[in-house]
Amino acid sequence: MPRPVKAQPEDIAAAPSGLLAPDTSGMNFYRADPALTDLLRIHLPENLFRHIEPHLDRLGELAGGHLDECARLADRHTPILHQRDKFGRDVQWIEYHPAYRELENAAFGEFGIHALSIAKGIMGWPDKYPVVAKHAFTFLFNQTEFGMGCPINVTDGCAKLLANFGSEALKAKYLDGLTSTDMSKLTQGGQFMTEKEGGSDVGTLTTRAVQEGDHWRLYGEKWFCSNADAKVVMLLARPEGAGPGTRGVGLFLMPRFLDDGTQNHYRIVRLKDKLGTRSMASGEIKLEGAIAYAVGKLDRGFVQMAEMVNSSRLSNGVKSTALMRRAYHDAMTVATNRVVFGQRTIDLPLGRRQMLKIMLPVEQGLSMSFLTADALDRAEAGSQDAAALLRILTPTLKFRATRDARKVCGDALEMRGGIGYIEEFATARLLRDAHLGSVWEGTGNIVAIDALRRAVGRHGAESALAADLHARLDDSASVPQAWRDNLRGLTDRAVGFAREVAAKSENEADARRATSALYHVASAVAFAWEAHRIHEMRGDARRLLLSRLVIDHRVTPSDPFRLTENAAQAKMAELLLGDRAAGMSEVGELVLAA
Repeated sequence: MPRPVKAQPEDIAAAPSGLLAPDTSGMNFYRADPALTDLLRIHLPENLFRHIEPHLDRLGELAGGHLDECARLADRHTPILHQRDKFGRDVQWIEYHPAYRELENAAFGEFGIHALSIAKGIMGWPDKYPVVAKHAFTFLFNQTEFGMGCPINVTDGCAKLLANFGSEALKAKYLDGLTSTDMSKLTQGGQFMTEKEGGSDVGTLTTRAVQEGDHWRLYGEKWFCSNADAKVVMLLARPEGAGPGTRGVGLFLMPRFLDDGTQNHYRIVRLKDKLGTRSMASGEIKLEGAIAYAVGKLDRGFVQMAEMVNSSRLSNGVKSTALMRRAYHDAMTVATNRVVFGQRTIDLPLGRRQMLKIMLPVEQGLSMSFLTADALDRAEAGSQDAAALLRILTPTLKFRATRDARKVCGDALEMRGGIGYIEEFATARLLRDAHLGSVWEGTGNIVAIDALRRAVGRHGAESALAADLHARLDDSASVPQAWRDNLRGLTDRAVGFAREVAAKSENEADARRATSALYHVASAVAFAWEAHRIHEMRGDARRLLLSRLVIDHRVTPSDPFRLTENAAQAKMAELLLGDRAAGMSEVGELVLAA
């Protein structure tokens, strides 16, 4: 379990009156997270894990130190849109605080997070990195700065779209820049999707594309464009004469600058004044005959872009989990250092219970993120079963982890009390940023419908999920048989409920509940499987206790008038919130206790 960090005497003395709990300043977020190490060792080849671990350690140190201060400054000193240069010419540019540039240097330059799964040779590894490894870096970086997660993600997405569907000429012209880790050669990307007329309903978009020789001219407006001054943009538009709906939509690449160095024919009308992710520039774009190039088949634009939306949803789940982990670190730092009524908060029964309520969704998000990333790696290697599994896991992760992040970040703020509401501490920023996940790449309703109506109802992807979960239980021989049998039954019930909801359109109102049920049961199985694997590696089976907590608190109906605390519950809390490893025999007894 993540290690609590106890303040040293000099830290306490430095606080006013010695009464304020410390924060996570100076924490190495990688070293403080042994669960991350365990899951990476499970999902990655040993040689790759050993290669990336020093880099993860470096990023963990930066994220809790220098980059965290940069993130605080970039959040406070937001981007400024300038309409003219100093000579009075109509040349738009966005001014960023130097701290934002420092964050860019780390994300794009030193660690190359945007290109890890596309380009070879980054950080000395001769091949591309699997998605699991890439998202380990995503997870650590976004604990310090969530806003830049979007430019990283959309640059990655642009490069993948171009690599998969672009012409050889377009790839030769733009792909190297999108995957470069040399900051002087880097070309950041953007994906301008949303319009006033069509947000989730993409088929109603009104942006027009008019062919002109070997290129196209774009006309219309894009309403929410993050990384607004990106040098290469992927966007959807309807070619002149194309039919209605998503089938009439094409995918286009639009450069910010033309070959002669002048700005392309579109304007950033204004920047958005956002609740969170304030460090990163999001704007409204007016297309005034902007030159663009078709990417792939014109009648397949929506399908091509949808592949990247699914990849982005996985990234969204990882980033929301990163916010939760940072919030957990902060709450645990308070709980283990704040003394109230003569006791540390962590030693008080309600304090322990609240920390467990914060911990559980964090660990669910972590396990489900890497389960989904592993499915993507296997799908890209050609596994049809993994592709079907990915189809259901991606929206399920996106739906639940982003919603959990809002509550976890709020609860962590409350652990610090009124001072957690003050912007000098990270908790207020975490809470603001957490609300983005639920609306980015589809709101909760849209994503739940995608999981049930499309993944289950149209593609039958729940069968792949059931098969995968049963296989993981078969592969967890050290876990008590009775608990595995319980999880098998719950898996079948969750899958059956999802099928029932997907079968009829009038059942749509239960889509959110069915999606949550799939997530919770899948995470409970994942915890059991991970406990078996980690116990084999280093003799610690405590992750199985999380499986029990998921079933008790997320799946099984509770009696609001029944006391729940008992000796077994207290022992589980002690083990999960402490440092001591526990073997399968000890943990197994607790999991099966009444």
